[in-house]
Amino acid sequence: MDIKRLDHVNLRTHQLQNMIEWYRDILGFQQGPRPNFGFPGAWMYRHGQPLVHLVEVTSNPDHSDDLHLEHAAFSATGLAEFRTHLRKHDVPAKETRIEDFGIVQVNIWDPDGNHLHIDFDVSEAS
Repeated sequence: MDIKRLDHVNLRTHQLQNMIEWYRDILGFQQGPRPNFGFPGAWMYRHGQPLVHLVEVTSNPDHSDDLHLEHAAFSATGLAEFRTHLRKHDVPAKETRIEDFGIVQVNIWDPDGNHLHIDFDVSEAS
């Protein structure tokens, strides 16, 4: 497996529309296509890449536990080798195919419970 780049950050927010406007107005991002995950959110693009994923949460805004970096993602190649590597090290993983975007996400968690997903082109999936 070869990690290529950090793909995006995912941020939880109680103020989705304000966040969309801030990323648009302050950083020059544009709101773009997003899979229908069944919960509200927005993907904010820059130079054709969805760099910031916003997820709206509805709990009380005073509960800061809901507002934090939810995960980080990396684009990579070498899905088969990565699967073998994870098994060798007894690292549990959950794979998700996102057909509309042509990717397979391998979701893993570090020892502190931080969620990471490593994204591979769907053509690498068997």
